[in-house]
Amino acid sequence: MNSAMRVRAFAKINRSLRVIATRADGYHELRTIFQSIALHDTLTIRAARGPFRLTCDDPACPADDTNLIWRAAAHMWRAAGRGGAPCDVAIDLVKRIPMQAGLGGGSSDAAEALRALAKRWRVGESKMRAAAVALGADVPYFLEGGSVLGLDRGDLLFPLIDPPAAWVVLVLPDFGVSTKEAFGWFDASLRGAEMVNDLEGPVVANHPEIGRIISALRRQGASLAAMSGSGSAVFGLFSSRPVAILAAKRLVSASRRTLVTRTLNHQTYQRLAAT
Repeated sequence: MNSAMRVRAFAKINRSLRVIATRADGYHELRTIFQSIALHDTLTIRAARGPFRLTCDDPACPADDTNLIWRAAAHMWRAAGRGGAPCDVAIDLVKRIPMQAGLGGGSSDAAEALRALAKRWRVGESKMRAAAVALGADVPYFLEGGSVLGLDRGDLLFPLIDPPAAWVVLVLPDFGVSTKEAFGWFDASLRGAEMVNDLEGPVVANHPEIGRIISALRRQGASLAAMSGSGSAVFGLFSSRPVAILAAKRLVSASRRTLVTRTLNHQTYQRLAAT
């Protein structure tokens, strides 16, 4: 297959994220509700002679074998029964999902790379899904999309009935939070009042700006406002686009930017991710 293939890798928010326990393998037992949103990266998979290459328009994004896309290519190459390192294909990544924001950009990119390369190299679905589990806890979700309950590490998935569509205001502070930092702060913290996201309190203790953003979104009328995943992005759900746009304008400051997007149901996610 020599023709180029272009796919979209959509972001997610967590409508809820409960940390149940710490597992023996170092991961945490989770109960989370994933929700797809329309914000997306774009991957172009094309033929290119020589070793596998990854390029990205964002210089802050690694384009070496530490990137999950690179690791996804290696998994699919082996699953196709080929020896050595992947070759004769390149992937160009246009990055729009902020990094270290709790929006799942790296995992979503990996899932779409798996899906595209499985098609290109004729790898069966069961092997593709096994590779998704091996790559990371969030990656299997991005093969499903929509509203999904995630248990265990977040990779035991149960599709839910899609809630009504909503407009999403994303508020992005001028700092990121790594997943490792967020869970480390959680492990070191005293458990306080229950929240939509159990990681929110420990992260807010280290970055109070996140708490101020959540309060501001609630004042603007968000039906739900919370930190997404391990942060640093904060989201607010709104029933109408004009109200969401107004809220986004009011929350912009020198230290934060905003984006307005929308939720995606499972059917729309599958249709758009495949084109």
